[in-house]
Amino acid sequence: MVQRLLQPGEIEALDHNAIPRLLLPQPATLFSARAKRLRQLAAGEVPGIPVEDALRGYLSLMAHVADAQHAAVAALGREGVALPDDASLKLAHDHNMPPLPATGARPAAWRTVFARLVEALAAAGNAPPQLAAAVATLRAMPEAELEGIADAILGNFDEGADPLRAPFVAAALQASWSLMAAQLDAAWAQPLMTGTLCPVCGSHPVASVVRIGGQSQGYRYLHCSVCESEWHMVRVKCSCCEANGKIAYQGLVGQDADPVGENIAAAKEGRTVHKANDPDKVARAETCDDCGTYRKIFNQEHDYDVDPLADDLGSMLLDVLVSEAGYARASGNPLLWLKENA
Repeated sequence: MVQRLLQPGEIEALDHNAIPRLLLPQPATLFSARAKRLRQLAAGEVPGIPVEDALRGYLSLMAHVADAQHAAVAALGREGVALPDDASLKLAHDHNMPPLPATGARPAAWRTVFARLVEALAAAGNAPPQLAAAVATLRAMPEAELEGIADAILGNFDEGADPLRAPFVAAALQASWSLMAAQLDAAWAQPLMTGTLCPVCGSHPVASVVRIGGQSQGYRYLHCSVCESEWHMVRVKCSCCEANGKIAYQGLVGQDADPVGENIAAAKEGRTVHKANDPDKVARAETCDDCGTYRKIFNQEHDYDVDPLADDLGSMLLDVLVSEAGYARASGNPLLWLKENA
């Protein structure tokens, strides 16, 4: 008997209480796993994500940054960055606002995280030569300048985000917000009025990911660029404008059909098109002809070790191809700030 597959409208009508709508980060393991993934990408060991030679050095450098994030998180412990007071959390909850707003007042402890990260970078073994120069620059940065770069990063302003220092500052902010987010209760946090922003900190997603395992099996989540939380959004829906009429999936091997519609058609014909571990479907760009933007989607069904942020960095060839087709990127990657945009 062929199982009936749900169509997009039916998916949205599902009991969302049965779907884990928010996955909080696990900073104790997140950054070490990301460092490993970045090194695999740099070595060209990820089928489905071809990496150009010019990008390999940068991916290796960011692997050291992820190592430093892990070291900072491990040194500070699970409650190394305290949550806002109960009154602030309640106020945010009562008014359906993010409990840890990225554009609000930053906890002073984030500068401690930054200092820990810089010291971990200074102690890194087998580091590329440019890392020592970066560490010297970061150590010499005045506090006001550091806070100014943080303002630009969290406010999504290109102006003020020095492309040479911004990735390191962003890494400290990620570690700080992930430590706070991990202390929340996922069941307590509320979705925002818009599904396109993180319900924990209000930031844009860096990419989306189809998860596997448990109640999250087969569901698409948006991955926050700041606090590393993930929140559920149905597939075949634009993660920028929330329209669902003109969505397509662009891969490095061409445009894919609507994966839901493709499987529905196959089911009616008594055949199956779903195939796990297909390298061509590890990384794709979800394009929307309603708003003209795209955001990448990575599929854990086809590569268990996907990391939305690392894989987004490694798949810049896909950015080039989709941009040449006329689509604008919906949001950036906090670990990459291009000089022409600064």
